[in-house]
Amino acid sequence: MNPAYDALETRQPAEREAAHMAALPRQVAHAQQHSPAFADILQGVDAASVVDRAALARLPVTRKSELQALQQSARQAGGNVFGGFSAVGFGSAMPRVFASPGPIYEPEGTARDYWRMARAIFAAGFRPGELIHNSFSYHFVPAGSMMETGAHALGCTVFPGGTGQTEQQVQAMAELQPAGYIGTPSFLKIILEKALEMGVALPSVKKAMFGGEAYPPSLRDWFAAHGVDGYQCYATADLGLIAYETSAREGLVLDEQVIVEIVRPGTGDPVPEGEVGELVVTSLNAAYPLIRFGTGDLSAALAGPCPTGRTNTRIKGWMGRADQTTKVRGMFVHPKQVDEVAKRFPEVQKARLVVSGEMANDQMTLMLEVQGQPEGLAQRVAEAVREVTKLRGDVELLAPGGLPNDGKVIEDARSYR
Repeated sequence: MNPAYDALETRQPAEREAAHMAALPRQVAHAQQHSPAFADILQGVDAASVVDRAALARLPVTRKSELQALQQSARQAGGNVFGGFSAVGFGSAMPRVFASPGPIYEPEGTARDYWRMARAIFAAGFRPGELIHNSFSYHFVPAGSMMETGAHALGCTVFPGGTGQTEQQVQAMAELQPAGYIGTPSFLKIILEKALEMGVALPSVKKAMFGGEAYPPSLRDWFAAHGVDGYQCYATADLGLIAYETSAREGLVLDEQVIVEIVRPGTGDPVPEGEVGELVVTSLNAAYPLIRFGTGDLSAALAGPCPTGRTNTRIKGWMGRADQTTKVRGMFVHPKQVDEVAKRFPEVQKARLVVSGEMANDQMTLMLEVQGQPEGLAQRVAEAVREVTKLRGDVELLAPGGLPNDGKVIEDARSYR
């Protein structure tokens, strides 16, 4: 049994979509008014007109690399450390600041359960009145605080275990008897193996919520064999919770406070349902209002609702990285260039650039899904490839469905031996 955290999870999809689309123009206007970066990015956009997904898809995507560059540029100029993206400043409205690799600085606002992790923690089986052993880092990155504030919102007590000191982690678990663990799966495996080595039983640790790493079925089976029922969540330091696993174990259910699109890598164009693409998220967070934020992660939407009764869209989970920029014959080729070529020809349904050969002898082939064999198309596309990328490449025409559904726009198939 895996009941819902609140009524939002089981509302009718049309009701949720209406609520999101009603909140969207307000959030766009808020970002324009309170985030200098989005005032610039969304300059000329009529916020009141952004009332559906088609209008949202016309707004620019801001990717993590761009956010980092704008932050660095602003800091070097002695300006805002957040690059103008935060809608709140230092003081009572921002109790903490965190740093992710880059560095990228992220604000933490004052909203209860600011990162919205309670929903995922609940879905992993934790309940009010329990003690949680939190082994996410409490230094620099927000992971420790993300999980602790979510656990507090749920009504749980937290032991801030952090990372490292494996023997002390075992001792604390043995003496405090927590109901479960939150952290990376690899670190819990290390803790449990150390406990076995020390001859210390940890019978209370029966559930876990994982993040920050892949959680393959083999690792799930390992934990199950050691008495731990583990669930995964998908969250980022920029956005907080994006999606979480339920007892159905059929994909990850989207959080209630984000609007998620899946777009073709290198573009802002939504892909058909079920096709792999980059996750682009619009957060309804007032303190850090990210509009069409490109996560750089690949995933795909699953059809139908979760068997637990949760009605929000499900995604497959993390399926790789969307940034497939590749250097060919000394020049960078970007996914957006492949898209630019493809969009010049209405006959093209899908495109994939395959780079093959050995290093120093690169060969490019643009694979295109088209209906039939349009006369002269391959030659015209090859000319466009050279014009856009400044490189020569072959063109191969395939029937619709001939390319894999894995989100790759550029495939590096070279031999590096």
